[in-house]
Amino acid sequence: MPAVLVLYFRYFLLWDDDLATSIYHAFVALCYLTPILGAIIADSWLGKFKTIIYLSIVYAIGQVTMAVSTIHDITDANRDGTPDNFTFHIALSMLGLILIALGTGGIKPCVSAFGGDQFLEHQSRQLSTFFSVFYLCINAGSLLSTLITPVLRAQECGIHTQQQCYPLAFGVPAALMVVSLVVFIAGSGMYVKTDPEGNIMWSVCKCIGFAIKNRFRHRSSRYPKREHWMDWADEKYDKLLIAQVKMVLKVLFLYIPLPMFWTLFDQKGSRWTLQATTMNGDFGAFILQPDQMQTVNPILILTLVPIMDRLIFPLIQKCGLNFSPLKRMTVGMLFAAMAFVSAALVQIEIDKTLPNFPSSSESQLKVVNMYSRTLNVTISPSEHHLIDSFGSSADYMTFDHQNITVSLNTNPVITKALNLIKGGRQTLIIPSDPTIMYLEEDVKSKPREGKNAIRFVNGWTADLNITNLDSIEPSATTNYTLVNQGKRDFVLRHGEQWCEFSRKFGFGASYTFLIPSTVFSSDCHIIEFEDMKPNSAHMALQIPQYFLITTGEVMFSVTGLQFSYSQAPKNMKSVLQAGWLCTNAVGNIIVLIVAELGKLPKQWAEYVLFASLLVAVSIIFSIMAYFYTYIDPAEIEAQIRKEQGLKPEETEKETLEMEEKDEDQKNEQEVKQTKI
Repeated sequence: MPAVLVLYFRYFLLWDDDLATSIYHAFVALCYLTPILGAIIADSWLGKFKTIIYLSIVYAIGQVTMAVSTIHDITDANRDGTPDNFTFHIALSMLGLILIALGTGGIKPCVSAFGGDQFLEHQSRQLSTFFSVFYLCINAGSLLSTLITPVLRAQECGIHTQQQCYPLAFGVPAALMVVSLVVFIAGSGMYVKTDPEGNIMWSVCKCIGFAIKNRFRHRSSRYPKREHWMDWADEKYDKLLIAQVKMVLKVLFLYIPLPMFWTLFDQKGSRWTLQATTMNGDFGAFILQPDQMQTVNPILILTLVPIMDRLIFPLIQKCGLNFSPLKRMTVGMLFAAMAFVSAALVQIEIDKTLPNFPSSSESQLKVVNMYSRTLNVTISPSEHHLIDSFGSSADYMTFDHQNITVSLNTNPVITKALNLIKGGRQTLIIPSDPTIMYLEEDVKSKPREGKNAIRFVNGWTADLNITNLDSIEPSATTNYTLVNQGKRDFVLRHGEQWCEFSRKFGFGASYTFLIPSTVFSSDCHIIEFEDMKPNSAHMALQIPQYFLITTGEVMFSVTGLQFSYSQAPKNMKSVLQAGWLCTNAVGNIIVLIVAELGKLPKQWAEYVLFASLLVAVSIIFSIMAYFYTYIDPAEIEAQIRKEQGLKPEETEKETLEMEEKDEDQKNEQEVKQTKI
């Protein structure tokens, strides 16, 4: 769904780029904060299975609400294709996004943990494979969505007017969510379901709060020190709970540096996509649009996960190297940093091909001559240009002042004072009657989504109709129209006279097409001025950075999921999973802060800044990981229970329950085999 969310904000709700980006990252952050709520519900009241079911229903309702909010015909009373009441659509879409955030937040910490519950303690190898396959499934969905959703959005649909089909783009995920919920429920009899163990989150918070308060109360030097500050809670709380809280806090402390990885990783959907809009996506056999470049990530995930899981990691282990989970995560962070260095190098190459746009205090001007003879154009104070008939100045002229005077060597001499736009680009159009020369505002940035900006200037003697454009008067200029890459045909018509003009476009260029007075007698000969060159840096240059960030993701994210599960006490696995997902939320918030406060003049400098920050953070994390001691939560819990001294009958009862559970699992395994 997020594949088209920013486009929905930008082109349906008509928000500007900054607002659309901010709301998008706020939504993503909320999606990764709500897992705390889902973990509390799962571990305290409903259990993982019921939590997944109930919050999936909330999720599906949110998706349906979101799809309904994109139907423009609901408020389009005048049937012009634009909603009349944007407040209704904004309110409905925000409600849908909140429900989706609640739903996905409840599911995220439970699904992977629920999958882990299906394995016994001695099946660590199978558990590791499960997490790899789990991540493969996520990225298979990501790959399909990135390929299919833009196609659905590009369709035209509507009751009264045909517009881009956002209802279909959001509606299909809603339908698939309902289907997936039905499939999940259908397998209910095959699952191992663990019961919730009370309001553990509240108990943990109270235990930590009491330990802090008790430690502060006994801060005097006359009180003996304790091994761990949580030991100050043993006056009121059970030693087992204190030990479990220690295990959770130990892992959560390691999580502190992790958001910086997600700060870099999540920008591949924003900064890197914007970078792709300034590149050439023509691969010969196929054309890749800028927003489709993200498909490289899930494709590489589907390739690298089995290679890492089955080949690289076992090979490293056979070489006798201790490549522990925390070491893998550190290496993953360094790979992500290298990806942003690669992105910076690509950006430097792109910057070499970009036009020299004016600064906020400068103005730029280009001159187009539609007069019947060559003109000597003088622009105060010292610009002199000899411009042929139906020609233009070689390039844009840059001025540090906005008030200029233009003189033409006509008979008599024509002089006109003009006021330029500060920070803008403009073209001075000199028509067949030079006395009515006028300024036309030009685009001052690369056209969005890698499209091409085109406009026509009518040098013919009467009105003209141009395909997909309004009628254009003599000597007038059309507004810019965005056209996609590829061959485009334009039919020029006046009454019974017509001719066809064809042009093949690349990516990200801007053109002014001058229609001469001989257009119908010269086989539709159109004079072309290239205001902005097409993108020349190829999108293939982004492949190395995608490879590096994906390698980092495999080492960091897959390993992090497995590490979080293995180091969590049995009754707090979802809580620790939620803490892991919260690092992603904080990472999105960091993106917003740095992007808003950094305001670096060059994009490559921002990439280098992020890479440097991640390298610094990875060094800190490696030091923290060096002093971390891996634990077996089940063994620690068993040792504490033994120290507490269980009565013989309780031990016998526990043994009997374990035997019954093993027998049930054996029978359940036979049922599973039969079903399979």
